[in-house]
Formats: sequence, C-alpha cells, structure tokens
Amino acid sequence: MTAAPRSNLTLNRLWPLGVLVICAAIAAWAFADQLTFDALQDRHEALEAFRDQNYVLTALVFVLIYAGIVALSLPGATIATLTGGFLFGLWPGVLFNVFGATLGATVLFLAIRMGVGRSMAARIDASEGRIARIKRGLDENQWSMLFFLRLVPVVPFFVANLLSALLNVPLSRFVITTFLGITPGALVLTSVGAGLGTVLEAGGRPDLGILFEPYILLPILGLAVLSLLPILLRRKVSL
Repeated sequence: MTAAPRSNLTLNRLWPLGVLVICAAIAAWAFADQLTFDALQDRHEALEAFRDQNYVLTALVFVLIYAGIVALSLPGATIATLTGGFLFGLWPGVLFNVFGATLGATVLFLAIRMGVGRSMAARIDASEGRIARIKRGLDENQWSMLFFLRLVPVVPFFVANLLSALLNVPLSRFVITTFLGITPGALVLTSVGAGLGTVLEAGGRPDLGILFEPYILLPILGLAVLSLLPILLRRKVSL
C-alpha cells in the first residue's frame, strides 16, 4: 500500500535532476563543437554584427546560454566568459557573466537539493561519526566556507554547487555567495575577453596563463584566506 506513494514521492523529487541529466547528454552531443575557442574564432564577426543590430536580445540570449552551460555542467564556461567580455566589454560584460553563471548554478543547486540534497543532509544529521561532525562544523561556518569554495580557483564550480546542495545550504545564502564569490575571477576573464577582438582578428589565442600570474592569483587567494578569518577567530575565542 505504501510502495506506490513512496515511488511517486521519489519521482517527484528526482524528475528535475533527471531532466537536467537528459538535457546535458543531448546538449553535449549536439553542441560540444560549438563551445570551443575555434568556434568563437570562426563566428566572432557574425556575433559582433548580430550584437550591433540586436543588443538587448543578444544580452538576454547570452545570459540564458551561459546559465544553460552551467546548469548542465557543460565544458564551455571559460569560453562563455571570454565571449561575454568580447561582446559586451568589461562592463556590463562581467555583470552578464556573473548573472548567467549564478542563474545556472542556482538551477543545478535546486535540482540536486530537491532530488537528493535534503534527504542526504537529514541522514547525515541523524547519523553519528566524523561525517556528521564535519557537517555540523560546516553548518556553523557556512558563509565563510561558501565564499572560500567560490574564491579558491582549484575548486571546480560543479563541486561547489554539489556540496552546497548536499549540505542543504539556504537558497538565499547560496545565491549571494555564488554571485559575490565568483566576481573576482569573472573580472579577470572578462577583461581578457574584452581585449579579444584584436587576438581573434590576428588568428591567435588569448593567454589564459594570466590567471596564474602572482598579481592576479595572490589577491584572489588573499580574499579566500580572508573568508576563513571568522572561522579562525571563532576557534580562538572558543579556546
């Protein structure tokens, strides 16, 4: 008697995540070749012409495509960020990039949380042992940890989204930390994209090694360390 209701409840929870998985598979098959620098190089003149004739529409479509790339976890976010800078300049390009990434991350976050995130978090809370203690520690320092995950360049964007959903982070907190936390890195990549026109005309490629230059990397890492300061201070006071 209870099997059917439980089955329906499971389907109601998992269908958003299932839809994303199916859409991701279709998009990866259909558009994998379009999310590359070579594709941008081939189409940059057409994109510029379309933007000049339909600026608002271009901005709207760009944000939606960027959100789709992130929500479906497709390999193309870096190219999308460069394209945002190329089409719209540093400003408002960085705003479009950050908004698109945050929108896509939020869609993925909600799908995971609805599917397995809440039940997983409840199971961890009800359990005993190291994992439960780690989760309680993270719950006490969510703002700091979420900002740290976004600021540290070595943490994949998808992993940060997944952890946030599995730990049942409040939606508003997730959106705020995502939007603000990815802004420094987006500023750097958008600025590279803003100067991409000359590179594309010459048939070259942008130098993404700039991301690891000390004058770029150190300030971002400094912000990441700063985000952990409340945790360190709380521990010092407790001692």
